[in-house]
Amino acid sequence: MAEVSHSEYNFPLERTCPFTPPPEYRKIREEEPITKVVLPNGNRAWVVTRHTDVRQVLNDHRFSADREHPAFPHLLEGAFGRGPDAEKSMISMDGPEHTTARRLVVGEFTVRRLEGLRPRIQAIVDECVDAILAGPKPVDLVPALALPVPSLVICELLGIPYADHDFFQRNSAKILLRGGPPEERRAAFDALGRYMNELIAKKEVDPGDDLLSRQIAKRRENGVHRRPALAELGFLLLVAGHETTANMISLGTAGLLKHPDQLAVILADPSKTPGAVEELLRFFTIVDTAQARLCVEDAEIGGVTIRAGEGVLALGYAANRDPEVFEDPDSLDVERGARHHVAFGFGPHQCLGQHLARMELQIVFDTLFRRIPTLRLAVRIEDLPTKNDAAVFGLHRLPVTW
Repeated sequence: MAEVSHSEYNFPLERTCPFTPPPEYRKIREEEPITKVVLPNGNRAWVVTRHTDVRQVLNDHRFSADREHPAFPHLLEGAFGRGPDAEKSMISMDGPEHTTARRLVVGEFTVRRLEGLRPRIQAIVDECVDAILAGPKPVDLVPALALPVPSLVICELLGIPYADHDFFQRNSAKILLRGGPPEERRAAFDALGRYMNELIAKKEVDPGDDLLSRQIAKRRENGVHRRPALAELGFLLLVAGHETTANMISLGTAGLLKHPDQLAVILADPSKTPGAVEELLRFFTIVDTAQARLCVEDAEIGGVTIRAGEGVLALGYAANRDPEVFEDPDSLDVERGARHHVAFGFGPHQCLGQHLARMELQIVFDTLFRRIPTLRLAVRIEDLPTKNDAAVFGLHRLPVTW
């Protein structure tokens, strides 16, 4: 293995403030933009911090997404390796295998198809805001809005009974908790895996009007239906479909309340909300270290040779604060036009559900601030409890009043 850089950091690094990256990110990007760090298991891997270099790694076939490989640079122990009979998840596939798996489902996430969900998402958000306005003040916006909106949406999309949301939210939290015991993470994986297998078995005999039922029919027609493979896809969409959007709802709301001049822009002109969503995604980059890769063929990135067998962390948060790409990157500017951010990743594995996430966030912010224009934080901004212990950054609570 290559020599370790003279500036050695233990990863992952924690955010000291919900609105700024770990302070070491700037130092690494400016002084050693591609450098070696130490992972929780003691192994070493490269981190890549510049926007151009991050995009290159994520779009280069020489960097594998195979999380089942023993040399893959994991930050969560027990997060993968579900046994010899388990199907590989789409996020762990490379090349033609990944292309084939993604092609089977990508039609469910086109802008045109998702636009058909807009009225239902609007109704869900309105119902949540109705309940907030009818209840006591202050209210914690996480359980009142941030969690139920994406949970209801993903349940209806997949055909999952919403009555089970506590079960999958609880197990998702265990999977994403960095400091949790590996055996608990493994048990949570297995519990959700069993749940999804049983759900698909029911839909095989009694299909509904939902994504999983349509996938069963499509895969049967193509002669490729395997219940474990579809269960893996359902598992991926379920966890990713609510956890990330929920955290962006709470953080985005806090960010706009902290920057009332920016909130005023979208209140005055809601046509600017989509641009504000892009800027908030860039500004927070909640899934920072998820774009890990394993080098499978020697490659030069940014003048540094990375050898086959070495792990790489493409740091999206550092890339999204790169001053070479984003002027004054530490400022929140909803009129920036930041669509070239890498908050959804880049390349073949770019987030499948990004259009859905954008729509949910746009509807939430427009509706929440239109209907409760005097909304404000009920605690000091520095007292908001953050998820520094989770693989997906967010807020544990968001007390607000009006």
